Amino acid sequence: MSLQTNTVNKILELIKEERLPEGAHLTAQKLADRLRLSRSPVNDALGILEQHGVVTRKPNRGYFLSRDFEALADTPALPRPPAADDIVTQSYFKLADDLLRGELPMQCSEAQLRARYALTLAQTQALLARVSQEGWAHRRPGYGWEFSSMMTTPDSLLQSYRLRLVLEPAALLEPTFRIEKSVLARCRAAEQHLLDGGIATDTADQLHERGVRFHESLVEASGNPFFIDTIKRVNRVRRLLSYRSMQDRSRYRQHCDQHLAILDLLERERNEDAAAALSEHLRSTLDNLARIRGILT
Repeated sequence: MSLQTNTVNKILELIKEERLPEGAHLTAQKLADRLRLSRSPVNDALGILEQHGVVTRKPNRGYFLSRDFEALADTPALPRPPAADDIVTQSYFKLADDLLRGELPMQCSEAQLRARYALTLAQTQALLARVSQEGWAHRRPGYGWEFSSMMTTPDSLLQSYRLRLVLEPAALLEPTFRIEKSVLARCRAAEQHLLDGGIATDTADQLHERGVRFHESLVEASGNPFFIDTIKRVNRVRRLLSYRSMQDRSRYRQHCDQHLAILDLLERERNEDAAAALSEHLRSTLDNLARIRGILT
């Protein structure tokens, strides 16, 4: 909705700027050309404006302004423009979804992305900086951007879990493993938040970050920089597919219970039991992901 809201407000500003009268014909192509956007976000925005009574759609003719520019100030309940960070985040997930569906070319320019997702230049650059940092896009020599095919299939996510299944339990058995009580308390609080309702209300970003913080906290306690660097690299690139799996949140209560059990074992310094519990947790996640494979494709 943030992307649509951004475009809605651009159209409203254009109507006021051009002092359009009631009955003015608003064609999607002309608006797209004026706003330097693609037609898709413009059509979505016109649909929202129709719901709010700002425009009227006539079959086979398009959209017409149902009130003049001066009356727009009195229009109730029009969506407010989202914060810039919200727009970039929404664009991030839409881009990822388009990429996974095969609706976005593996190579494209900043201008194409800016038009497709109705972004400013600064927002487009922030979006590309994020995906570049996470490792699933890079700038092409001379022109444009290229997305990595490494994390665009369900098998990629499953393979990342198999790597973690080898490394993470072993990290708990490192002779240098030490975990602070404050870290245990922080991880417990995050799990309890989810059990208290966060599973349903947290965003995909928040759910992903909660899982990343839990697992990276355990690996960081190993004191082994090679374990830490490898897991952080995996976590950066697996986001592209892991957020898709969050459409099915029924498994998260089980995840929380398993995380809390692992924390209890670590607090009692039963690291071998904790490593076994972590292995079982990752295996059960692999099984769950295999069962919801249809969501990932």
